Amino acid sequence: MKYQIEHTNTFFYENFVDQSMNHIRLKPRTDECQRLLAYRTEITPGSMTKEHIDLWGNHVETFFIPEKHQHLTLKTISTVSIQKSPFIRMIPCSDEMQSIFHSELFRRHYLAYLNETPYTFLYKEQIEEIRDIIGEAQDPVRFSLQLMEYINQSFIYDTTTTQVNTKACESWPLRSGVCQDYAHIMIGVLRSQGIPARYVSGYLYVGEDSALIGDAATHAWVEVMVPGIGWIGLDPTNNVEALEQHIRIGTGRDYADVSPLQGVYRGGGQNLDVKVSVTLLEK
Repeated sequence: MKYQIEHTNTFFYENFVDQSMNHIRLKPRTDECQRLLAYRTEITPGSMTKEHIDLWGNHVETFFIPEKHQHLTLKTISTVSIQKSPFIRMIPCSDEMQSIFHSELFRRHYLAYLNETPYTFLYKEQIEEIRDIIGEAQDPVRFSLQLMEYINQSFIYDTTTTQVNTKACESWPLRSGVCQDYAHIMIGVLRSQGIPARYVSGYLYVGEDSALIGDAATHAWVEVMVPGIGWIGLDPTNNVEALEQHIRIGTGRDYADVSPLQGVYRGGGQNLDVKVSVTLLEK
């Protein structure tokens, strides 16, 4: 599958601002299943970007606008090729996999993805409420799939009930939210069971006849580490494995590590308009 993604962020400021310093994470990754074929950034007012790779392996672009401006438009255009095969539902959890999952070496190696964070924190009673229904993680792969389905069926997708800074412990009682909330709750429960899990930011191709949701802006899902297989993507918002319709930008412990836009400026308030278009070029 080959896609072109156009992502436009337009900031409208109440007054003229200056000395705008910005960091963006919008460049898709290249890995064993995904290839970035082309990418460019268009910034108005004009500015050059400087790129580096962060601690989690994500592309980070930084740019500075010194002059006064009352709006800022940032547009990225990416071309990506993806080829993945579904298999997680067919994976039996062998004795060897179980042994690795529960080993101290495995725990130490993936400690960053086992510790709770402010975004993924859940109260003990919230975790117990979920575990009482789906059981303990005897089989980590099956547990992850059951948890994904349970969160999907328990939650209502609603863009009005949560904010970008809402924590898992706050969104779970609401039983509604967006893909970011689904992902943080799932990660929090998985880590409580000793299953390494990380947050993924990216794009979702929905197409004309798809029932998938979450393509209005950047999408979020979860990756689980399976010994002998690697990181496997699971999308609790849609209750599906993350395959060829999921385009990866970055990964981290939670949203804070992969926030698409971060910046500071000198001036007043702002409004942000976001437009994302994912076009299928080749099957």
